[in-house]
Amino acid sequence: MTDYDVVVVGGGVIGVSVAYGLARSGQKTAVFDEGDIAFRAARGNFGLIWVQGKGAGCPEYAAWTRRSADSWKEFNRELKSLSGIDIGYHRPGGLDLCLSSKEMSARTRLISRLIDESDGQFQGTMLSQEVTAERLPGIGPSVLGASFSPMDGHVNPLLLLRALHTAFQVKGGELRIETVVDISYEKSIFEVTTTKGRTSAKKIVLAAGLGNQNLAPKVGLNVPVRPERGQILVTERLKPFLRYPTSLIRQTEEGSVLLGDSHEEVGFDDGTNPHVMANIAQRARSIFPHLEKARIVRAWGALRILAADGLPIYDQSSTCPGAFTASSHSGITLAAAHAQDFSKYVAEGALPSQLEALSERRFHVH
Repeated sequence: MTDYDVVVVGGGVIGVSVAYGLARSGQKTAVFDEGDIAFRAARGNFGLIWVQGKGAGCPEYAAWTRRSADSWKEFNRELKSLSGIDIGYHRPGGLDLCLSSKEMSARTRLISRLIDESDGQFQGTMLSQEVTAERLPGIGPSVLGASFSPMDGHVNPLLLLRALHTAFQVKGGELRIETVVDISYEKSIFEVTTTKGRTSAKKIVLAAGLGNQNLAPKVGLNVPVRPERGQILVTERLKPFLRYPTSLIRQTEEGSVLLGDSHEEVGFDDGTNPHVMANIAQRARSIFPHLEKARIVRAWGALRILAADGLPIYDQSSTCPGAFTASSHSGITLAAAHAQDFSKYVAEGALPSQLEALSERRFHVH
């Protein structure tokens, strides 16, 4: 006898999305999470459900992203029904702003490539400076244009995490604030040792973000990921002016404005840097000059989880059948697919061939 059908290690957006899907399908599921000491990626997530720009050169990832984005409407409805929490989901489309002719040229090539590689399944177009200004009144002259995709949207990432935790437990899942320190496998059973004791399960999903590096080898897997810090600034609440989310600036339902998209290689330091914050603020002011008078009320840093090529890593163990890993920097966008699809694959005991391109084995192809 085992304690659970599945143990999920990691209580962030990825782990609890998978766990919610498992519990919803009737699997007796527990999530083990470090709690507030964890490097929680959702803390610094911009909240974008983003399709444009994802998967150029990897059609499998692009298709996986589109599938998840298209499933978000129903996913949101389920979460609100079960948790009672409005997570602020909207899908008005999104814009990626270009501040130079070089950026415009590169973005044009990228959008064309995504359309070609998807056989037209990806929807996106380039907007001139004039059309961009019509969609985003108040932008400054430094914005030369933008790419637009109607497939993009946004959500409040912290409310999403709270709603997932609630819905998971409503469906009978157990959330346990315990740090996993060891995993062993014998006679088709996983034994999980935590800071509070031992637990057994038929299957295990490692969704511990950067912690997967140390845990994955215990079940015959490898998850080569690294931290990348991103910083976010938040303004006071402003009168609504931004109808569409962008990759650099997003206005929340409450009116505050998120400014971000920095990239720093600083190891496991999730702090802030005044120079980077100043650059973020300056760029935001050049895009929307009226933000010059807005007060910054909060700022923080958080760590992204990145593979060398920026793509997710999904794997299953050949030496410890029933062990799976899930690592990605796009946990918000892919939350619907993780809950509705990846959880089903775990319950069935095998990943499909279409996720083979996202296995860690891709790094060993010569």
